[in-house]
Amino acid sequence: MTPKDYMERESKYGAHNYHPLPVVLERGEGVFLWDVEGKRYFDFLSAYSAVNQGHCHPKIINAMCEQAKKLTLTSRAFYNNVLGEFEEYVTKYFGYDKVLPMNTGAEADETALKLCRRWAYTKKGIKDGEAKIIVCENNFHGRTITVISMSTDPDSYGGFGPFTPGFIKIPYNDIAALEKALQDPNVAGFLVEPIQGEAGVFVPDEGYLKKAYDLCKKHNVLFIADEVQTGIARTGKMLACDHEGVRPDILILGKAISGGAMPVSCVLADDDIMLTIKPGEHGSTFGGNPLAGKVAIAALEVIKEEKLAENAEKMGKIFRDEMNSIKSDMIELVRGKGLLNAVVIRNKPGKTAWDVCVAMAEKGVLAKPTHGNIIRFAPPLVITEEQLREAIGLIKEAFKQFE
Repeated sequence: MTPKDYMERESKYGAHNYHPLPVVLERGEGVFLWDVEGKRYFDFLSAYSAVNQGHCHPKIINAMCEQAKKLTLTSRAFYNNVLGEFEEYVTKYFGYDKVLPMNTGAEADETALKLCRRWAYTKKGIKDGEAKIIVCENNFHGRTITVISMSTDPDSYGGFGPFTPGFIKIPYNDIAALEKALQDPNVAGFLVEPIQGEAGVFVPDEGYLKKAYDLCKKHNVLFIADEVQTGIARTGKMLACDHEGVRPDILILGKAISGGAMPVSCVLADDDIMLTIKPGEHGSTFGGNPLAGKVAIAALEVIKEEKLAENAEKMGKIFRDEMNSIKSDMIELVRGKGLLNAVVIRNKPGKTAWDVCVAMAEKGVLAKPTHGNIIRFAPPLVITEEQLREAIGLIKEAFKQFE
């Protein structure tokens, strides 16, 4: 089959809810992907930061295969011998009393919202059904009805109403707006991405997270961090919140917690919050399955053993310096933290972010535009300086084509 055949088959039988770059991938290893014709690419998307440990990391895949031969799923109707091991490992790893395991980032976000509301009614004393949660404009927390109810992106929410009430939307990176919203006594939580990934790697002002956290404490409101994309060493620290020494009341993790091997997510909190949900009040058939447990332990071990946070910090600086050195009237701005970076493009006819991504793919670098004019650059954290510089050379060549 030709690449065109693969693409046409997807288009014929699959829903049209994605607009992929015209590349048909077949194999991955480390920072590289190969298409069905054997062409090699640098992966600069990392499956939206799910593959921080690199494609098919041998340690993670080995843990997966070994466990898959023994037991994959029991449901939570019974105990299994791996779940407790994973729970102990992940709570000690991030420093929380308890973990609630789920599968996808959106599920973990929904779980955090439920925990926040339950805490509001049983601990803060807000009247049942009246809790409010503050969220930020241009957020991205997933695709469920409740999550799109707090979105300000018409592509996410348009034509999907009616929406879930109970959210206050304020501008991101705006402490004054947060302070004003916190005056409402029915506010129970503030849900925030430490860096807005989907919005185009929007990095807030230094000190924003700490000030926001302190305000939440002052008003007895839970600080909830969605670190699904920014967590697990992506930004040069284990968590993006670590850059400001902030410990969220509720921490949401997903994506790279499995190294991209399977869907795994979780919510971490202390007993005071977590134990407000009792048996039978929340659950997931696949959440906490033994396969996920073994995969996540291996994935988290790789982060520490291979010092991937430190590598992300170092490589990120090189990447931003090199991007800033490109003399192109198409590049408006370079921003990011660690290996979560973005280049903002001045879109002109025939010179759009999409055109640049197509040109980069032809050169052998895969990245994808977000919001029309922003290219996100997020390679696996295992990338070496030599590999990074080779990829940067190809990116520069792609930009040169448009001069």
